[in-house]
Amino acid sequence: MPGAFWIAHVTVTDNDAYARYVTIATEAIAAHGGVFQARGGRAVQMEGRAHPRNVVAHFPSVEAAVSCYESARYQEALGHAKGASERDLVIVEALD
Repeated sequence: MPGAFWIAHVTVTDNDAYARYVTIATEAIAAHGGVFQARGGRAVQMEGRAHPRNVVAHFPSVEAAVSCYESARYQEALGHAKGASERDLVIVEALD
């Protein structure tokens, strides 16, 4: 499964605003070929700082994931997440 993974670790502080982020971000991610592999669900923190919400999406390439993040639609979504969550996000190239 080549491509790239978008990995987000999130602590939500405003559920209503974050729900608006999720709705718009889901659309933006799908429009760029992103497919969710994990979205919330059970997690066991083994090292580092824990976040209650962990999300992994697979994209066709690093470029597609970066393009999604930089898109106007995702930036619109991100406006709802800022101030409504503490987030760490990384895009990682997948192995061939």
